[in-house]
Amino acid sequence: MAGHSKWANIQHRKGRQDAARSKLFSKLAKEITVAAKMGDPDPDKNPRLRLAVKEAKSQSVPKDVIDRAIKKSQGGDAESYDEIRYEGYGPGGVAVIVEAMTDNRNRTASTVRSTFTKCGGNLGETGSVSFMFDRKGQVLYPLEVGDEDTLMMAALEAGAEDVESTEDGHAIFCADTDLNEVSNALEAQLGESESAKLIWKPQTTTELDLEGMEKLMKLIYTLEDDDDVQRVTANFEVSDEVMAAL
Repeated sequence: MAGHSKWANIQHRKGRQDAARSKLFSKLAKEITVAAKMGDPDPDKNPRLRLAVKEAKSQSVPKDVIDRAIKKSQGGDAESYDEIRYEGYGPGGVAVIVEAMTDNRNRTASTVRSTFTKCGGNLGETGSVSFMFDRKGQVLYPLEVGDEDTLMMAALEAGAEDVESTEDGHAIFCADTDLNEVSNALEAQLGESESAKLIWKPQTTTELDLEGMEKLMKLIYTLEDDDDVQRVTANFEVSDEVMAAL
């Protein structure tokens, strides 16, 4: 299984989700503020905001935090953020995409570059690794919603492209531009999803041993600890044995 799915498991098993709860809430709130500022503050009229609010709710962000983030976007003193993507290679030649929102491009670029260097990676130019990924919409449902055949039928009717089912649940993929429509159609058939967001889906993966995975984890954790970094995607593959060792 590719990195974007395994990573959540690794984070959960190491207990980092609870430790980084406040930081995660802050980043999700920032996405809500930016989405609301760019469009309508009503989620029903703003697809990006609707998805941002949905993702925040899936991570148990309190309603008052969500409401404050939307209200903040309408204030004249709301910060202005630039959305930037950084690309490079991590330990073991793993391709890494870093998505950031920043009010200071120079600060963020310097921090990201330094982190790659200190953690055994190499920051490249924009486009240096993104060609190895597909930009997709991803909608997640728990296993109990139905079997893979049921999910596949619902996904195709909703305009999605593919379904991947594992012991952790069902992941439904669609074109990035269709995410809002597909998510709405799926909810009409299957009920509310666990998550609906845009992702970078690896076309190929690089398998890492235990040492390589530990080095990559250090890089990703350090990047994610930066307040300007919204999310990190890597195309690693890891065996069950390495997972157990971690």
